[in-house]
Amino acid sequence: MAATQTGIYDARKQLGLPQSIILGIQHVFAMFGATVLVPLITGLSVSVTLFCAGIATLWFHFITKGKVPVFLGSSFAFLGAFASIAPGGDPALLPYATGGIVCAGLVYVILAALIYALGAKRVMTLFPPVVTGPIIVLIGLILAPSALNNCLSGTQANPGQPRWIISVIAIAVIIICNIWGKGMVKILPILISIIVSYIIAFALGWTKPLNFSGVVALPPFHFPKFEAGAIVTCVVVALAAIIEHVGDVAAIGATCGKNFIKDPGLTRTLLGDGIGTSIAGLLGGPANTTYSENTGVVALTGVYDPFVLRVAAVVAILLSVIPAVDGFINTIPDEIIGGISFVLYGMISAIGLRTLVEHKVDFANQRNVLIAAIIMVSGLAFNSSPAQFQFGEVTLSFGGLACAAVLGIVLNAILPGKDYVFDEE
Repeated sequence: MAATQTGIYDARKQLGLPQSIILGIQHVFAMFGATVLVPLITGLSVSVTLFCAGIATLWFHFITKGKVPVFLGSSFAFLGAFASIAPGGDPALLPYATGGIVCAGLVYVILAALIYALGAKRVMTLFPPVVTGPIIVLIGLILAPSALNNCLSGTQANPGQPRWIISVIAIAVIIICNIWGKGMVKILPILISIIVSYIIAFALGWTKPLNFSGVVALPPFHFPKFEAGAIVTCVVVALAAIIEHVGDVAAIGATCGKNFIKDPGLTRTLLGDGIGTSIAGLLGGPANTTYSENTGVVALTGVYDPFVLRVAAVVAILLSVIPAVDGFINTIPDEIIGGISFVLYGMISAIGLRTLVEHKVDFANQRNVLIAAIIMVSGLAFNSSPAQFQFGEVTLSFGGLACAAVLGIVLNAILPGKDYVFDEE
């Protein structure tokens, strides 16, 4: 895949180390809201989750030779598994859920070994642009309602206070910086947006209260436990999450104008994601996944240097052991996070559309129209009403992205008239 746009591929050389660090901090703000939401829903520790995200990201960059600008944050795909294994975040049952996460990560390792043995070409014929493009679009669309909920949450909780205005300001600042900004202003729209909108929110008394205790504290790690039902539940979800992984790798590759499926290769990216997830489970954290929020930042800023994401990983680890910093970040109003997410999720969907255009997917071919249509409709439909399957006392739940991906792959495999040949070059 040839690069189709200019960008910054060596931030330290082109911008300097201080600016590179600032860009890394910007990525932390982008991933923070979604990453901590998973432990808040499941009952896991926020600080353990941040620590695991940072460690997993550094491992991913090590195994992928530092070539892919990816951040591994906590995965939403396994929320149904956690709800099934540890209802209500039951502390006594959470270790069994994290034990299942350890095994889910090993599924990635097994697939990586198969790709290494059989070659990426045989596997990637299952994921042509007519499948991956709509899936990438869905990633943004499925996440969009959460952005809107954040934008409106303060206004709904405080009738008479139009707090959604802060979201509008956050969006406006991003647009102004990205379109009319020069130099660092143009590549730091997220951070500048947070600063400007936070100052306004603080002046209006709309920031959250500061709450923390202690100066430095190790995250409350716990060891996993293993039980057959929990393992089966997480392993099945992992099979669907792997499809999302391929879509995310394709998305970041399209963003950077590079073929990460070829170099460093799916074998390495799967090992990075899978072993990172197993490490998180061993420490008492949730499964990790390549983060769409950070892909959106990469697309928006045009800074493609993986070093910046490694800075974000180190900052995430520091946040996990410094309660004061964690406490301050938690004062950021939901409306600011919502406004920023509004833009980033839209960028993800736009990347999916660009994938279809750049690979010249022929929508005069009715076969391609049907595949894309089923992916889009099923993704949105099953996101509202997940498909559930009962196996004894275990209930497996599959959301919109997983169902859409499976249907897209099956349709592409069985419908005649394939017009795509995977090019490893």
